[in-house]
Amino acid sequence: MPQPDLDHLARGLREFAGALLRSTRTDSLSRTAASTLSWLSREGALRITTLAEREVVTQPAMTGLVQRLEAAGLVTRKADARDGRVALIDITPLGLEALHRRRASQDAIILDRLAGLSPDELAALEAALPALYNVTELHVV
Repeated sequence: MPQPDLDHLARGLREFAGALLRSTRTDSLSRTAASTLSWLSREGALRITTLAEREVVTQPAMTGLVQRLEAAGLVTRKADARDGRVALIDITPLGLEALHRRRASQDAIILDRLAGLSPDELAALEAALPALYNVTELHVV
């Protein structure tokens, strides 16, 4: 089997991710807000410093984002039982609903693009899913 062209593969995956991001309406949640809500939905309540590290933003930037999400009712802030000086940020039911709407919008965009592919192309994409999950470290099926 020939060696894959990793540079070509990397460019293709970058272009796919960029096209998806550009196609997603941002009228409700920014990419960082949606990603922050996604972390909270997967992992539960987290510290602002942890969220900032995960999103590769400064702590003041994450504090501002959390304040906006809190004002919109998408997250709550509560004291950490182990350290009362620390606030834990958690997603609310309204935040989960907003996250699900954004994901549904992205899914619709992807489904629209998949509709134009041949059965062989669809099978190839399906076969690539385990590798894509490993690349993104999601490990979900």
